[in-house]
Amino acid sequence: MAKSSADDEELRRACEVAIEGTKQTVLMSIRVAKSRGIWGKPGSKLGRGQMAKPRVLAISAKEKGQQTRAFLRVLKYSTGGVLEPAKLYKLKHLSKVEVVTNDPSGCTFTLGFDNLRSASVAPPQWTMRNVDDRNRLLLCILNLCKDVLGRLPKVVGIDVVEMALWAKENSQNTAAVISKQKGGNLQAVPVAAVEAEADMRVTVERELVSQAEEEDMEALLGTYVIGIGEAEAFSERMKRELQALEAANVHAILENEPLIDEVLQGLESASNCVEDMDEWLSIFNLKLRHMREDIESIEVRNNKLEMQSVNNKVLIEQLDKLLEKLRIPSEYAASLTSGSFDEARMLQNIEACEWLTNALRGLEAPNLDPSYAKMQAVKEKQAELDKLKTTFVRRASEFLRDYFSSLVDFMISDKSYFSQRGQLKRPDHADLRYKCRTYARLLQHLKSLDKNCLGPLRKAYCTSLNLLLRREAREFANELRASTKASRNPTVWLEGSTGSSQSVNNADTSTVSEAYAKMLTIFIPLLVDESSFFAHFMCFEVPALVPPGGLANGNKSVQDEEDDDDLGIMDIDDNDNKAGKSSSELEALNDSLHDLLDGIQEDFYAVVDWAYKIDPLRCISMHGITERYISGQKADAAGFVRILLDDLESRISMQFSRFVDEACHQIERNERNVRQLGVLSYIPRFATLATRMEQYIQGQSRDLVDQAYTKFVSTMFATLDKIAQAEPKYADIMLLENYAAFQNSLYDLANVVPTLARFYHQASESYEQACTRHINVIIHNQFERLFQFAKRIEDLMYTITPEEIPFQLGLSKMDLRKVVKSSLSGVDKSITLMYKRLQKNLTSDELLPSLWDKCKKEFLDKYDSFHQLVAKIYGDEAIPSVTEMKAILASM
Repeated sequence: MAKSSADDEELRRACEVAIEGTKQTVLMSIRVAKSRGIWGKPGSKLGRGQMAKPRVLAISAKEKGQQTRAFLRVLKYSTGGVLEPAKLYKLKHLSKVEVVTNDPSGCTFTLGFDNLRSASVAPPQWTMRNVDDRNRLLLCILNLCKDVLGRLPKVVGIDVVEMALWAKENSQNTAAVISKQKGGNLQAVPVAAVEAEADMRVTVERELVSQAEEEDMEALLGTYVIGIGEAEAFSERMKRELQALEAANVHAILENEPLIDEVLQGLESASNCVEDMDEWLSIFNLKLRHMREDIESIEVRNNKLEMQSVNNKVLIEQLDKLLEKLRIPSEYAASLTSGSFDEARMLQNIEACEWLTNALRGLEAPNLDPSYAKMQAVKEKQAELDKLKTTFVRRASEFLRDYFSSLVDFMISDKSYFSQRGQLKRPDHADLRYKCRTYARLLQHLKSLDKNCLGPLRKAYCTSLNLLLRREAREFANELRASTKASRNPTVWLEGSTGSSQSVNNADTSTVSEAYAKMLTIFIPLLVDESSFFAHFMCFEVPALVPPGGLANGNKSVQDEEDDDDLGIMDIDDNDNKAGKSSSELEALNDSLHDLLDGIQEDFYAVVDWAYKIDPLRCISMHGITERYISGQKADAAGFVRILLDDLESRISMQFSRFVDEACHQIERNERNVRQLGVLSYIPRFATLATRMEQYIQGQSRDLVDQAYTKFVSTMFATLDKIAQAEPKYADIMLLENYAAFQNSLYDLANVVPTLARFYHQASESYEQACTRHINVIIHNQFERLFQFAKRIEDLMYTITPEEIPFQLGLSKMDLRKVVKSSLSGVDKSITLMYKRLQKNLTSDELLPSLWDKCKKEFLDKYDSFHQLVAKIYGDEAIPSVTEMKAILASM
């Protein structure tokens, strides 16, 4: 017998290396071929795609405590020919061992595991090199199951007797199995005597015997008590019984020979009858085949004739429809080529346009079958329709351009449409729009026929109407300025000249703001309505600017009241109504609106400049009015109106900034004047200016005014510092008097205006600093030696101890007494001089009491510090107490 791979030690070592780290012992390793059959059909053959794959089956065991676990490992070869684990089965789940019956060699078997029953994939089939390898592997598995698990799986397709005989003959070559020894160690034992044990039960299942026959065989086998040693006797006995059974069958067959001859004669007679009948059926079949061919030929000819008839009928119908599409009604052709565009004829023109549009669409895919498009008649008719379209679009465009120009020329020539001397005329375009709406549907159809024709029409409409709008705005603005009576307020508010008493003109200039508001009230809604009407009349695919009955600026315009359906032209063709808008359409609309309204802004600028000349502060109220209109313009398509309002706001802000800059220059000119004392003139005048500015604030003008406040006050404070530095001796007096005047004049406004409140607090801090510096100068002038002595003591205390100070040069007790005597003898006179000096340079008497109180408090604080130093350094040296000094100050 050839050497089995089960005896290959190198294979066993390779398997151990592959499962290294699992603490399992390899008991047997053998090479097999893996294939896969059909689940439930162990005898099925391999398919073409199910090629056998080389594998190695290794039986391993592992001890865990008092138990031993057995495994069946499947190993495969990697790319480099090295074994690596592929599958792991636990033998405790092994329920069935079945030899494939379709393999004549008996070397192929399957292993069934109860934990894999639910798998939809058939179990693999394992093929050994020979039966000996198969028996060695299966015996090893069965012995492991019996010794380790205490049970045996079901065995199908294997003769137990043959297995026992083979085990006896190959007792020296059988594989080792694992058994539990007393020491608990795993060791190999021979398999020769395994099948001889009386308690071994192997269930053999054959699918070709019935249940009753299987039970009889089991009863028969149960009557024999056979060990491993009686296997040959049992085999000889079975052979003898099989020979006796075959002899009995042969004898029975020989006894029935007459009956068999009689059956054969009947079969021969029946065979002759069948042959005769087969000949007759062949003849009939031939005749029927010829008849069937004739019938089929007739049916084919009939079907062709019927199909041809149906096709001809359908073709005639299609040609009739095509001819109907290609026919041009004479009345429509006349309207398109030479018809009039008068209002009475517009209904016929619209019907002709609709027919032409539908006819052109009918000759385009997918409305026209592609096969028709190549027909000469269709091509000729399409060329004729294109010629009709071109002719009609040219005629209609020329008419509309002339019509728009004539409408506007008629209105411009009639002076009653415009404002005249003594009469402001509100522009009224109701009649103009009514006449334009007559041709709205015509424009819609022109757009569907040729979209490119709308560009020149839009340009002509914008050019004509722009002349009318600019004339209306110019006449209205001129009459508005002429009819508004207002006194001119001075632009010089903060001039520093004091040569003549300048009075502030408080004339009422509210009519200026009202005139500007009237200009916006009349023309902004008009421009928005014109933009909206133009966008929809000229077929721009944009949403409505102001919905019918909507608000243009917070107030419903009179124009809307007179004509609420201007925007209804979008409904003339529901097929063209679109909810969205493209950016290209919006850009084209804004360009056209620029052509429509450009130039009208100059009349608005003229009103703004006129109002600025009368009263620059009216820029504040005009700014608020403009802001209110800007917040009311939300529609995207009214782009030019928003640009106009933004430009107006910028113009007003520029004019107001010009006023602020001029006022700041007036403030700065104060520093060039001769020596100035007391409160500067621009301080109280700024309070008057701020009060007037607060009265004019409307809407969102707060930022504009706050920026002006910031620039004014910053310039005022910077100029004040420069003027004060010109006379350093009186600088603090100048600062404290002006900062006090600034606070007094703006007290009420600072409580309600946050920006002014911030500058109020800044002035308060600067006032306190100036007061402190001025008071310190006055105190040091009268008591310089006293507080200089204290300063020297404080400086020495950083370097030496207090006890050493009386021994320093100039700081002895004798020096102290001299300083106290010279400074405090006649202290009441010194204090009186200090009061008079404080009073001497002040121009505002109301500041004196508060300044004198600050002066007394500062002097007492300094004297208290001096008294504490003397007590600490010189002990009980006698000097006037703080209480005595308070009494002297109180008596003054």
